[in-house]
Amino acid sequence: MNHWDRIEAFTEVVRLGTFSAAARHLNVSASHISRLIVKLEQHLDTQLLYRTTRKVRLTDAGSIYYEQCRHLFEGFREAEAAINDLQSSPRGVLKITAGYNFGERYIAPLINDFMQQHQQLEVKLHLTNRRVDLVEEGYDLAIRVGPMEDSSLIARKLWSREERIVASPDYLSDYGEPQHLQDLTKHQCLIGSRDRWLFYDAGVRREIRVKGRLHANSGNALLDAALKGIGLAQLPAYYVRDYIESGELRSVLDPYAFKDSAVWVVYPQHRHLSSKVRMFIDFMVAKIEHN
Repeated sequence: MNHWDRIEAFTEVVRLGTFSAAARHLNVSASHISRLIVKLEQHLDTQLLYRTTRKVRLTDAGSIYYEQCRHLFEGFREAEAAINDLQSSPRGVLKITAGYNFGERYIAPLINDFMQQHQQLEVKLHLTNRRVDLVEEGYDLAIRVGPMEDSSLIARKLWSREERIVASPDYLSDYGEPQHLQDLTKHQCLIGSRDRWLFYDAGVRREIRVKGRLHANSGNALLDAALKGIGLAQLPAYYVRDYIESGELRSVLDPYAFKDSAVWVVYPQHRHLSSKVRMFIDFMVAKIEHN
């Protein structure tokens, strides 16, 4: 015998708190809900609910049974939502956060391209260098740079990231080219949000504390300073590749380059990923791989 209607009636009564609320949700009468639960209790040969005129309360057996059944119906709802999402285009609001410079330079153009294809989608992009709590602040996803540390989030790698030490030819002509990590103490270093630069030395990860006259939490500011000969900068390869090719910058200390970093898209752990999030992530990955 199929007992799904009885189990559904039971779980909705517990979830919503009353027979009448469950009846309204399932679009049946309260007496019909009552009859279904009585039949379920008879089938199980145990009482699941204590009934009063105002509310219901679970018995010990009812608590155990509800915890098992609740997951079944949540799974059904997730499955239906997943199928509906596969058949629909992204819509609603997609909330994204990213760092200032990387977000402006790389993520905003991708968002604009994606929105051109999906007219029913609204996007709220918040650029900040603060580490945002996605769940607490209601964001769908974030773009993060560097080593992944937060295990409570699901992460997908977008770009590999190699750190390069660069300077203008004029600066190197005046101050000389560093050959070893210890040579950095003799140079003006353009410092970003951290005063420690990352390297690999004979396969070992090293952090070198650097000093200099300029501190700025902006990659573009550091890049401009390096181009103007103010000092050495450690910047991602994708920031400086074109300038190295044009000769405006030179890359130094390449044997020590730090390559154990990446750009990630991260999102909260949900059993079902909405179509707007899933499709935007797939869009970003496809665009990056194509380029």
